[in-house]
Amino acid sequence: MIAGNWKMNHGAADAADFFKKLKGEVSTTPKNVEVLVCAPFTSLAASVDAAKGIKTIHVGAQNMHFEASGAYTGEVSAEMLKETGCSHVLVGHSERRQYFAETDETVNLKTKKALTEGIVPVVCVGELLEERKADKHFDVVTTQVEAAFKDVSAKDAATIVIAYEPVWAIGTGEVATPEQAQEMHAHIRSVLGKLYDTGVADTIRILYGGSMKPSNAPELLGQKDVDGGLIGGASLKADSFNELIQAAEKASS
Repeated sequence: MIAGNWKMNHGAADAADFFKKLKGEVSTTPKNVEVLVCAPFTSLAASVDAAKGIKTIHVGAQNMHFEASGAYTGEVSAEMLKETGCSHVLVGHSERRQYFAETDETVNLKTKKALTEGIVPVVCVGELLEERKADKHFDVVTTQVEAAFKDVSAKDAATIVIAYEPVWAIGTGEVATPEQAQEMHAHIRSVLGKLYDTGVADTIRILYGGSMKPSNAPELLGQKDVDGGLIGGASLKADSFNELIQAAEKASS
């Protein structure tokens, strides 16, 4: 899976233009490479409409609330996301944790709510630079994974996507080496194996999210436990995003 996270970029008009440029190329992508674009709330409907007709392209949201409705000004529910036609949602992105007080507990609540409504949660986990320097990165990510999957059945767990984001490599130009990415992805899969079994652990896709771009994608995607990428800046332009899709195509063949 190659997943784009537009963050606070691309309004409805820009979204329509992006998909128009992308459509011709993605229509030839093999079925074993899924494409996901996570757009801002106001661009979801336009993105879903523009992506119609290409089965390999999915549209997702960047956040949601864990309650169905209520006095939560500025929030959007899973039910509302379903009405737009989107199929996925990012949960616990590092920027949500850092700037909007997202916690392991709320990540778990959102994950379970999304599953209940038939929306695929893309659960984001990852360590800060100081946590890696202190050699706590495995412990931090283990805690985040265990918390996110708390009270989630094996059947539901198998449908979840995980995105590993070394926070120190997001928007900084820094990138985890392929060896560092593989090491953490393998660790995450081992944690999932202990929570469930190896069958479930092997089914769950683990994406790398940390300044992946066309130049470094082939080596990262070539790692055994790297099942794709969660792309930030490089997902904003159709040409660079398509290069990443093509890199995934080659890695999966």
